[in-house]
Amino acid sequence: MTSTLITPAPDSLSALETPCAVLDLDRMERNIGRLREHLDGLGVSLRPHLKTAKSVEIAQRVMTAPAGPATVSTLKEAEQFAQAGVTDLTYAVGIEPTKLQRVIALRAAGADIAVLLDSVEQAHIVVAASRDSGEPIPALIEIDCDGHRSGIDPADAERITAIGRLLAEGASLRGVLAHAGASYGARSETELRACADNERDAVVRAANTLREAGLPCPVVSAGSTPTAHFADDLTGVTEIRAGVFVFFDLVMAGLGVCQIDDIALSVMATVIGHQVDKGWIIVDAGWMAMSRDRGTAKQSVDQGYGVVCDQNGKPYPGLIMADANQEHGVLAIRNDSTAALPDLQIGDRVRILPNHACATGAQHDRYHVIRGSSGHIEAEWPRFGGW
Repeated sequence: MTSTLITPAPDSLSALETPCAVLDLDRMERNIGRLREHLDGLGVSLRPHLKTAKSVEIAQRVMTAPAGPATVSTLKEAEQFAQAGVTDLTYAVGIEPTKLQRVIALRAAGADIAVLLDSVEQAHIVVAASRDSGEPIPALIEIDCDGHRSGIDPADAERITAIGRLLAEGASLRGVLAHAGASYGARSETELRACADNERDAVVRAANTLREAGLPCPVVSAGSTPTAHFADDLTGVTEIRAGVFVFFDLVMAGLGVCQIDDIALSVMATVIGHQVDKGWIIVDAGWMAMSRDRGTAKQSVDQGYGVVCDQNGKPYPGLIMADANQEHGVLAIRNDSTAALPDLQIGDRVRILPNHACATGAQHDRYHVIRGSSGHIEAEWPRFGGW
């Protein structure tokens, strides 16, 4: 696999212009190793979701081989990673007609990319495109394990079988796929384990439905970051997909999937003002740098727009980005904290841990890579966006 490395001009965090994205490589490597070890113990493979990082350099470190397997959420991701040699891809968003020509082009260029669908209508579209191109397009049937978003009820054997037959006869039936999105609303370890069991049961039931109808089902795919970590029995599942585990974030910490000290991504900002009577510190990173995501607002601890750390990555007690405008962030002590506001002067640097790493990463075009509290920038890794 080839990659593009931006040679950094500054060699320390203190020399960077802000706001900017900072990636702690030590934390990221620990996060990757933790999930790999867990899944190895359960006997299933990892098909990491690359949508969180959207970086070739990070993909190289999270995949088990240079060619994959990997999961993507946009065809832009598929095209970028395929150019870098990642050829075993699942496009895990429901397919629609206008995107199939790009899928066909990727396959013609050597990428084994599979699409996702959950309707007879989509199956007919994939079959027609396969016939017109002369190349069977592999597809997975999406199974709804928790009513969170898309997919077919695993009890709907008639529809699963009908779609499976269409694909097997006119395209290529790759298997079934489920995503336990409702796990993000779990409130305890018991609930997380129940989500993982339910996800497994749903997708395995759908796979058995296909096999009982005499249809192939080589891939039985499940996964979300919470269920990937809390699953303790994946019998019948062939692969697990997860993405945000590479960085983790405050939502995952609030769920108990990780600790705050595991969060590898942060946004560095500079103090630009004070509102002493209000207990505010103003920084130059607003929602354009952090994103609008307020995922912890529904959890037991609302972390505002992010937890504020010193330049070395150590959290200040009780300090969060309590509010944000486009380019201004308001730092304040969380309402339930008795901590004192730190003495930060104009020009001081802070690092802010995000609610949702995928959304915050999307605001930046590169990662400034460090290890631990050294402050030395080892590299700058490009990040891409778009669809």
